[in-house]
Amino acid sequence: MREAVTRWRLAYLLAAFAAVGVLSTGVLSVAPMAAERAAAAPAAAERTAARDLETVDPSDVGVSAKRLERLTAGMQGMVDDGKLAGVVTLMARGGKLVHVHVAGVQDIESGAPMERDSIFRIYSMTKPITGVALMMLYEEGKWRLNDPVSRFIPGFGDLKVHDGDRANGEPRLVDAERPMTMAELMSHAGGLAYGLGTANHVDRLYREQRVLNADESLQAMIDKLSNLPLLAQPGTRWYYSIGVDVQGYLVEKISGQPFPEFLQERIFDPLGMVDTAFYVPEEKLDRVALIYGEGDDGDLERFDMGPTRTEMPAGPSGGGGLWGTADDYLRFTQMLLNGGELDGVRLLAPRTVEMMATNFLSPEALATMRPGQGFGLDFATVHDPATAGEPYAKGTYYWGGAAGTWFWIDPRTDLTFVGMIQHRGTAVREVQGISRNLVYQAVVD
Repeated sequence: MREAVTRWRLAYLLAAFAAVGVLSTGVLSVAPMAAERAAAAPAAAERTAARDLETVDPSDVGVSAKRLERLTAGMQGMVDDGKLAGVVTLMARGGKLVHVHVAGVQDIESGAPMERDSIFRIYSMTKPITGVALMMLYEEGKWRLNDPVSRFIPGFGDLKVHDGDRANGEPRLVDAERPMTMAELMSHAGGLAYGLGTANHVDRLYREQRVLNADESLQAMIDKLSNLPLLAQPGTRWYYSIGVDVQGYLVEKISGQPFPEFLQERIFDPLGMVDTAFYVPEEKLDRVALIYGEGDDGDLERFDMGPTRTEMPAGPSGGGGLWGTADDYLRFTQMLLNGGELDGVRLLAPRTVEMMATNFLSPEALATMRPGQGFGLDFATVHDPATAGEPYAKGTYYWGGAAGTWFWIDPRTDLTFVGMIQHRGTAVREVQGISRNLVYQAVVD
């Protein structure tokens, strides 16, 4: 086993050095001649093709099968203890699948079992997909990180900023000191709100005007936002926001293609994400997992977060509108862990993925984030695991969804994990937390 792991780690390190350009810097070797490049090409292609999510013995990639039993038991225990209706978890390391676990039911009343291909409302796990779409257009030279958003949305050029309330309760509005940038939009530091908060005037306005409304067009959303104040001066505060829905509109405007069509043609089809969409076709409805919460007596009960859509919405939400499966999302996260490529299909360059996983918050905005963490381009980032109190390696990036779905990507440890549940309540934090402990204790080399 040790010899197999050593070979895997050596191949991984060589691939990593090549990806960041070390082997051509002169530090380790001189630039290869044409003949050497030709000879190296098949080996490089073999390494890339090998990161294909094939199921392997965990020991082949430095993971203990015995210790993985703790992860399986931990996820199963959440169901057996009545804390979750069902759960699907997948883990890959070194580009290989080493853990698959399915437990519980999709529907408590009918008893329909949870399946590996059960369909979940992934809510805010839509956000990284939207971010990848926008970064694909970045790579085409269509926009730059410091561009003002008003370059594409003129109505964002003269937004006011809420600066507290006057003595009579009326909001005090001031001019924005500068326009928000595209990078600030993607890192939730542009000053936008979401309509979720209850203690500020701007969130209340979002709710009153139904800024997020899937039954209206994305243009209608932008028209409303263009007449509402910002919550904070651009760049000064991290505030979870509608910014990724705005990004969905920008994908549409910059590409000249409907947002769902862009995702389908440029991301879902190439990656083989066959069950991911803004609605669930009638023939797949029996695979949809229902959402549950914790009742007053502690038992699980249905939690109403709206009906399952069976047709494309008028305003597809780039911030939270997708349904999908665990396997679909693992293909997406593995593409990112591979530096933007999966199964010979490249969506992004490695440097672009690295940028997305880099903290973009100013020191002022970073002070409003969780300790040890920052925010990149549509991902939370971990720059100090000890301060964050998590077993992640430095450089990990992650996010989750409103119904409890979660994932993370850890380039340093070369692993990715996807968890799918449909739940609202304290069990979400519990299952996500123990999954991190139980994943990392299984990585032994």
